[in-house]
Amino acid sequence: MASPRTDNPAVSFDRVSKSYAGSQRVVRDVSFDVARGEFFTMLGPSGSGKTTSLMMLAGFEDVTSGTIYLAGSAISHQPAHKRNIGVVFQNYALFPHMSVAENLNYPLSVRKIGRAEREARVTRALQMVRLGQFAGRRPKQLSGGQQQRVALARALIFRPEIVLLDEPLGALDKQLREEMQVEIRSIQQDLGVTMLYVTHDQSEALTMSDRIAVFNDGNIVQIDTPRALYDRPVDSFVATFIGENNTLAGRVIARSGPEGRLALACGITPTLPLPPDVAAGDEVTVHIRPEDVRIEQGDAGDQPACSATLISLTFNGDHSRARCALPGGETIICKVGNKGLQDAQIGSAIPLRFDADHMRAFGKNNKSTPAT
Repeated sequence: MASPRTDNPAVSFDRVSKSYAGSQRVVRDVSFDVARGEFFTMLGPSGSGKTTSLMMLAGFEDVTSGTIYLAGSAISHQPAHKRNIGVVFQNYALFPHMSVAENLNYPLSVRKIGRAEREARVTRALQMVRLGQFAGRRPKQLSGGQQQRVALARALIFRPEIVLLDEPLGALDKQLREEMQVEIRSIQQDLGVTMLYVTHDQSEALTMSDRIAVFNDGNIVQIDTPRALYDRPVDSFVATFIGENNTLAGRVIARSGPEGRLALACGITPTLPLPPDVAAGDEVTVHIRPEDVRIEQGDAGDQPACSATLISLTFNGDHSRARCALPGGETIICKVGNKGLQDAQIGSAIPLRFDADHMRAFGKNNKSTPAT
């Protein structure tokens, strides 16, 4: 899926590739725009090309081919220190022998900013990240979350055109990580600064981003809003990588226009939209999220339904997760309210109803293809 072109973008990649000597391309003809003030996330598994793309933008990696633009100017061969880009790393990269205030002061002194202005900016930056009382402490005297806030303040203090964040929360525990997600997003929105964020954590990307570029094998597979990626993945890779998904096997019985009637291994026969290259007789994989599989008695109406066997039931606070065996041997996960299955016995028959409006079908041999 193409990235929508923006007017006067903050960042543009135009068919950018990266190769290392003796190896294949790790980034392959990547093109996208990032709007001014946007929170844009590059998401993908390890080795997908997302961090390499970020490092080329920062100037820490050379571009093999293509062009990177910053505010309309080509910067592919410009030294990193001339790009006016702030960078936040996972390991914080703070100077351990300097105090918090000295760490923030350093990038300003390098830029020959006057003392009075430096002091004023340091004070404002510490207030922004709520660390004013820690100005005199060394990094080792701070918690991980506090160190990460100092690193963010240092990246913002010289007022860069954009800020890049490379897995900045990877070293934090779950609760602190979720708190920092909210803090970073809030600061970004308050300042209106453009941020490019790299992560392999799809939940983090969905929570924080205006748009997400999903990387796989050096390509961008899909660029879209979090909601669109979750609801309308373009292929099996995106469907399984973004959020939790059940995968069912089937075959196309008949096709009419954009839709086809399917015979799934579990015995249901839904009619679903099909990709243009899938024909009658082809094998398909069908994806449906756990929240779109319901355990309900009574008439299923127009929705496909079948009887399954309850394998396990796991309590998750506000809901429970039921793992069921379908006719034909496949297993499926569904999320249910805690009151619905209180008396259910493992091994008992469970009626399942599938929300066909949220089922997505792809060719059995579907592979991720670059967004164009």
